[in-house]
Amino acid sequence: MMSDRTEKTRRMVGLSIFTALVIVLQYVASFIQPGGVSITLALTPIVVGAAMYGLGAGAWLGGVFGAVVLVSCITGVDLGGGTLWNLNPAVTGILCLAKGICAGLAASAVYRAVSRRGRGRAGVVCAAVVSPVVNTGMFILALVLFFYDTLTSWALGEGYENIVLYIFLGLAGVNFLIELGINLVLSPIVERVISARRKGAI
Repeated sequence: MMSDRTEKTRRMVGLSIFTALVIVLQYVASFIQPGGVSITLALTPIVVGAAMYGLGAGAWLGGVFGAVVLVSCITGVDLGGGTLWNLNPAVTGILCLAKGICAGLAASAVYRAVSRRGRGRAGVVCAAVVSPVVNTGMFILALVLFFYDTLTSWALGEGYENIVLYIFLGLAGVNFLIELGINLVLSPIVERVISARRKGAI
């Protein structure tokens, strides 16, 4: 009974810490906007929490991240997101929350699938890769499906006549590479944190 309570307490404390990290990191990231779109700094704590505590934790942390992004869109701190919010609040709100939740779920699912075969380090790296892929991929897909005219005007405003080139070179490409690079650089630290958790050190 005591061990179960201790485990629940550790989980609660751990999730609280990761939740706070997600909020702070994404708030700071709201002011970093290469290409007019906020970068995501909160994916690393999402990946760690998702790997340590499972699908539910991944969904929760991703949802917190999505909520912070949504607030930035509503308040206009995120310039591109603010434009989308003014054009279609419902789609923008769903997009912000859905892409965050799916990024957390994907990180947890991929980590579990790969690490189950005794490849903990590979599991961390794969989770670190899939999280920004899902986050950025869903954002681009939503732009193409629901905001194509806006996407076109953004591209022309930046001097791009080809939408695909604009997406990968001007809009999301730089953001994605930065997010992916941060996750990969921090993946050894993530692995150590997860190992310490398994040994009961944290």
